[in-house]
Amino acid sequence: MPFGMKTGLPDAPPRSNGPTSPLIPVNGAVPGSSNEPPRVTTQLAERPGQQTQAAPVPAALDGVGFVAVKAGQIEQAIKRKKHKPNALFYTNRRTGLCYDVRMRYHATVDEGDMHPEDPRRIYFIYRALAESGLVDDEDADSGPKSATILAKFKAREVKKEEACLVHSEGHWDFIESTAKMSLQDLQEHTRQGDSVYFNNESFFCGKLSCGGAIEACRHVLDGTLKNAIAVIRPPGHHAEPCHAMGFCLFNNVAVATKVMLKNYPEICKKILILDWDVHHGNGTQSAFYDNPNVLYMSIHRYGGGTFYPPGDAGNLDKCGEREGRGKNVNIPWASGAMGDGDYIYAFNRVIMPIAMEFNPDLVIVSAGFDAAAGDNIGGCFVTPAGFAQMTALLKTLANGKIVVCLEGGYNLLSIAHSALAVTKVLIGEPPGPPTSTVPSNSAKDTIHQVIIQQSRFWDCMSIKGVLPDLITHRPARIHDVIRLFQAKELADKHSMYELPVMRNKERTSKSFEDQVLASPDYQNKETLVFIVHDPPQVVAPSGSPPFIDIHEAMLLDSGSSYIDWAISNGFGVIDANVPQHLTGIDDPHDVNAHAQQLCAYLWDNYIELSDAKNVIAIGIGRAAGGITHLLGAKAVECRKLISGVVNFYGDVDLRAVQAPVHGDGLVDWYFDNSIVYCSKDHNVWMQRKLRKKWGGLRKTNGTCISEILRDEFGPVTTWLGEKLKDRLS
Repeated sequence: MPFGMKTGLPDAPPRSNGPTSPLIPVNGAVPGSSNEPPRVTTQLAERPGQQTQAAPVPAALDGVGFVAVKAGQIEQAIKRKKHKPNALFYTNRRTGLCYDVRMRYHATVDEGDMHPEDPRRIYFIYRALAESGLVDDEDADSGPKSATILAKFKAREVKKEEACLVHSEGHWDFIESTAKMSLQDLQEHTRQGDSVYFNNESFFCGKLSCGGAIEACRHVLDGTLKNAIAVIRPPGHHAEPCHAMGFCLFNNVAVATKVMLKNYPEICKKILILDWDVHHGNGTQSAFYDNPNVLYMSIHRYGGGTFYPPGDAGNLDKCGEREGRGKNVNIPWASGAMGDGDYIYAFNRVIMPIAMEFNPDLVIVSAGFDAAAGDNIGGCFVTPAGFAQMTALLKTLANGKIVVCLEGGYNLLSIAHSALAVTKVLIGEPPGPPTSTVPSNSAKDTIHQVIIQQSRFWDCMSIKGVLPDLITHRPARIHDVIRLFQAKELADKHSMYELPVMRNKERTSKSFEDQVLASPDYQNKETLVFIVHDPPQVVAPSGSPPFIDIHEAMLLDSGSSYIDWAISNGFGVIDANVPQHLTGIDDPHDVNAHAQQLCAYLWDNYIELSDAKNVIAIGIGRAAGGITHLLGAKAVECRKLISGVVNFYGDVDLRAVQAPVHGDGLVDWYFDNSIVYCSKDHNVWMQRKLRKKWGGLRKTNGTCISEILRDEFGPVTTWLGEKLKDRLS
């Protein structure tokens, strides 16, 4: 019964002269004994902080202390008690905590080696929970332990057959062998390993960590806990099926996922793994890349494949294969310094819509806290409130069945505060306000590209899914329409015409029409201005979603003023447009690669074959990366012809020049002969030291590209004029 109610049998009606029902003893009283009760009472058991008063209820007794009950009355009372629903099925359950001090035994064998994957990581988290009164302090010597808010349970060792649902037997055997290795062998394997260390307790701790994740998931699916947090180590999401790496021995979350799908086939058919560790979970992705029943989503720092783990596995075009196509979602940040606003934006635009469409039966979070503010390895600025906000959103999925498993996080105070904030939300506390809800332009650009990729698999990511009856098979994209408008305007104003670009027959797209435009006799001009740019920006107020009020929309084509300036000075112009999406082509579109290939093609086939003795290169937006790549690919030729480079990045990813030969002077030349505009909020200004390879950096007050192009027009044209005079002299 609700509220712990203890209820006796219903009162009997007054006895009559007619037939009576069987007589039932009250509260086990024996007729004629001293404990015979005078009446039946109904009691409401007291709850903490609640005072109740027992109300006596008259009862009809027969001569020997029995209550007279009508036939069938007992069965009706039992039926009412048995089938009365619990209105707070979820809230009445507790949040679980998996913590086992023995997991701290995994440590480096070299004394004095302060490895970032420090055994104290889980201790600091546990201390934060204990000091907040959520769990008993294990180090306290005071008396018996009291009841705590968190339901604490210890880990168990994972079984070999469980671990081998993900890992090979060879991998298990190798980790097992470390338990008996000599000190010299442990040191050698640590040196040869990929960012991983071993001691004689590593196998045991790895089994506990993996088993702890399994137990947390089992308790939640069994219904004994409403949700759980597993404070476990060593972490797991980098561990591949056949080798350990990135501080990880066994892939805790991947193994737990496989075990749940196997052991609970009726109630757990689909699982969402959300990985917010600052590093990509390459091992988890490998485990489920072709599995349609597991949706793996990762928000991580990527940096063009240079951030750990290196390579392109974490790129946004890695969407799964075979039956698992679309069940892998990577959100790769281009750089560090991402904060609450960026992560919440990713959740609202990508994570939650896809997760709700997937509709999982269980949510498992690979909760690395190395994206937290204060973590020097991650270099991001997510606050405890930011992690709490993300947790609160995830709790709306799978009827609240969520398990949070610790992964990375190497600032001891940051992970303690962040894990505490997450745990409070699991218990039921509301999340605190984030430091910011406004995303950076870099985050918006990344999310835009992710949406384009995932729109092939999820209705919530595609306008076709929102308006399927209005969208034709070949819809007209606005950026294609704008380019046609630009081509007509430039033809009417400056008689510019299209330059042909040779492509494979399979690569035909509306987006390639009028992609490259040139002024008349550009090839005969002494000075040639080469402009490569993103499509211009459009600003429009929102109409009734998902529509915009097109009559209120404005095209911000500030880049055209630079073409006007060049032609008014008698210069030749080649203008190249780099679309962010290719209409009619379903294959992934790498904008950076496209810009690089286009710049190289135009240099080889048009610019270098012209009579130009001076070339001015101007890059706008993401397309500016094509200019910097060209400088490295054609280092000698470019320095011979190019008088100056101006790149307008705004807040998009900054591209550094890459010298083909170290020490050949290209980096110094680029620094001396370039202006690179970045907005005042760009991540580059958070770097401790500005590098010459980024060029002559300038901070602007403008935030959007169009605003920067407009505001810096005068300084840029003046600087370019001076560079041309210096070259002629």
